Amino acid sequence: MRVSLRQYLRLLFAYLRPQKRRASALFVLLLGVISLQLLNPLILRRFIDGALAGRPEGELTGLALAFLGVALCVQVLSVLSSYLAEFIGWTATNWLRADLALHCLRLDMSFHNDHTPGELIERVDGDVATLGAFLSRFIVQVLANAVLLLGVLVLLFGIHPIVGGALTTFAVLTLAVLLRLRNLAVPHWARARQASAELFGFLEERLAGTEDVRSSGATEYVMRSSYKLARNLLRSERRAGLYGSATGGSTVVLFAAATAISLGLGSYFYLKGALTIGEVYLIFTYAGILERPIEQITRHMQDLQQAGASIARITELLETRPTIVDGAGPDLPPGPLAVELDHATFAYSGAEPALDDLSFQLEPGQVLGIVGRTGSGKTTIARLLFRLYDPQRGAVRLGGVDLRETRQASIRARVGAVTQEIQLFHAPVRDNLTFFDRTVPDERILAVLRELGLWAWYESLSEGLDTLLPAAGGGLSAGEAQLLAFARVFLRDPGVVILDEASSRLDPSTEQRVEHAVDRLFAGRTGIVVAHRLATVERADVIMVLEHGRVIEYGARVALAGDPTSHFARLLRTGLDEALSSDEVRSQEART
Repeated sequence: MRVSLRQYLRLLFAYLRPQKRRASALFVLLLGVISLQLLNPLILRRFIDGALAGRPEGELTGLALAFLGVALCVQVLSVLSSYLAEFIGWTATNWLRADLALHCLRLDMSFHNDHTPGELIERVDGDVATLGAFLSRFIVQVLANAVLLLGVLVLLFGIHPIVGGALTTFAVLTLAVLLRLRNLAVPHWARARQASAELFGFLEERLAGTEDVRSSGATEYVMRSSYKLARNLLRSERRAGLYGSATGGSTVVLFAAATAISLGLGSYFYLKGALTIGEVYLIFTYAGILERPIEQITRHMQDLQQAGASIARITELLETRPTIVDGAGPDLPPGPLAVELDHATFAYSGAEPALDDLSFQLEPGQVLGIVGRTGSGKTTIARLLFRLYDPQRGAVRLGGVDLRETRQASIRARVGAVTQEIQLFHAPVRDNLTFFDRTVPDERILAVLRELGLWAWYESLSEGLDTLLPAAGGGLSAGEAQLLAFARVFLRDPGVVILDEASSRLDPSTEQRVEHAVDRLFAGRTGIVVAHRLATVERADVIMVLEHGRVIEYGARVALAGDPTSHFARLLRTGLDEALSSDEVRSQEART
């Protein structure tokens, strides 16, 4: 895996350009540190030569105080530059995290089906954290150290051309070695980041299913699997670290050579009388200073190797484009919406078609009840109406508008749903009901809670709408969670409401509390009820019976219920599961 310089620079400048003033200030601070670092050895050389020459004590004292003052200034400027560099880095990485999180939220459901939440968290946080030093320090530090390197070489040439030439050759050879080793560890760090993502993904899934894992006695299996993944991460990072250390190890030999060159040449020219003892000290000191920018560049190259792996993974994620994009057509019209599927065919990735050439029309204000066995395509219809997926063939229309021609925001505003699985956030009640839309007035929220029979529950809250709900809705009954989901839909006031067996987990008394609310919710709106129990479609105007993604019966509920030969009537007589099972047996016999 090779990461081009363009990829590095594109990401770097994208997040440093908005902070160009801070980056410029950081560069000025670093130049100040560099200048003072080069100045102090000059002061010390004058002190040494002056002391040997018997200069006045006052002059030597002044040089000593100047040396201490410069050293103090170096420390102050170093602290300021470190603070500013960290501030720039955290700002840039937080912006990058936000961009990655938003990008992930906009990607298709097929992408999220292929990647665990833990893996995406590692991409959004772990890979970005690896880029922290790169975004905060890399370009400024490399430039500053390049200036320091150049300054040292110029001063060494000023002391003696041969010394300057020898150490310049050393610096060029060292940097050439570093540039050759730049991409050596990148593929190994990429594998290490992937191993980390796999471990986090595994832990996220298993921790989310702790109840099932413990009740089924699978704890030992989970622990063995986690040990295996952790061991794989250890081996990957150890291998990556070994290759990365090759960059630093190679410089140790070169630094030893630099020390030997400086001492050898200094001694030689001192003995020949071409240099003073102070100048010999200066050569030795500058040789040591010369090592500092090369060490810094070496460290940045090692950071760059890790950053290269993260940049490659982040770039891959950012270049993943959603297939579902906004259309340029009109928004969905107000009021109840007509629903139409026109020869819609849809299959999940690598699976048989969930919907096969499906067509139906539902008039505005009508309520459709959809029945069928598990896997017949009921929930898939709801997902197409939300435009979480697009059909491979055919069209889905709401209010006469093809969903591919309108904005997704318009669809979200005009289609509401209540499902069996309710996602509650570790956030105040207000935010859970409004999905963090602070424009919804509290008075409207309270009115909806009263209407849904949640007022007694609301009065039990210690801080009212500001009460923080437990993580994942812990502490709430299934009935309370479902009622809160109903309240969300009430507050949005959509034109189409989809109930995916929304009352299946409610006890009879709680179910009665929402019946009148459901009736009101459907009033003046188009409704779709995905049913697993026949009692939930009693309010439907139209019934659709699905089998293997096809419509086997569609018509008015009253007419179908009164026709003893209809599938729906047989369902009413024998029960949903039993009737559908017998239908499948007969269809299998017919195919045989």
